[in-house]
Amino acid sequence: MKHRSSILFFAALMLMLAFSVSSCYYDKEEVLYPDSICDTADVRYSTTIQPVLSSNCVSCHGGSTPSAGIKLDTYEVVSIQAANGRLWGAVSHSANFSPMPKNANKLSNCNLAKIKKWLDAGHPNN
Repeated sequence: MKHRSSILFFAALMLMLAFSVSSCYYDKEEVLYPDSICDTADVRYSTTIQPVLSSNCVSCHGGSTPSAGIKLDTYEVVSIQAANGRLWGAVSHSANFSPMPKNANKLSNCNLAKIKKWLDAGHPNN
């Protein structure tokens, strides 16, 4: 009888462990389904590009003393970097450009696709 209760206790413990491990599984949707959630249908500077730059670039490339003298906090200055190719060269980690964001992960493929679409459209102020 003692042996049987030990087996039941061990089986219940293993069952609880299996449920607890499987219930803690978490993945980011953008990692699992990268192409399904990247909407590039309506890319605009004000609602798409500016928020990406604010989140990833402006902390260094904004204010009164921007890194490398490059500001990215207004459309006018972003447009200059877009027109001369430095914006795309840096964020896409192209050869002969300093990869940006500095000392951080490359922008997501979705954000890169949005920036590329905006650049290919002539980087409008919209």
